[in-house]
Amino acid sequence: MFEVQDVRVDPDSRRAWRGQEEVVFSRKEFDLVQALISRAGDIVTRDELMRDVWHTTFWTSSKTIDVHLGWVRRKLGDDSRRPHLITTIRGKGLRFETRPPA
Repeated sequence: MFEVQDVRVDPDSRRAWRGQEEVVFSRKEFDLVQALISRAGDIVTRDELMRDVWHTTFWTSSKTIDVHLGWVRRKLGDDSRRPHLITTIRGKGLRFETRPPA
């Protein structure tokens, strides 16, 4: 079980919660969240996400990660303009934040 901020992810049952509410993700959305939350606080590169979530070393589309990330943020209630759960580190990748911004 991974728990960061108020998000919990159980890889064994493939279930996730925000606070007390269960969040239903598609298979790829869940894999994306798990890949990020399992390395909370660290920057995960887009190449790593393509390898770990989509099991490929080539880009099927430059928007694949962005589209799925948008769905994940919406389901978690994370504002894409001022995210506090999953932030984009320009030119580097994505990071699941260990605490909300001050």
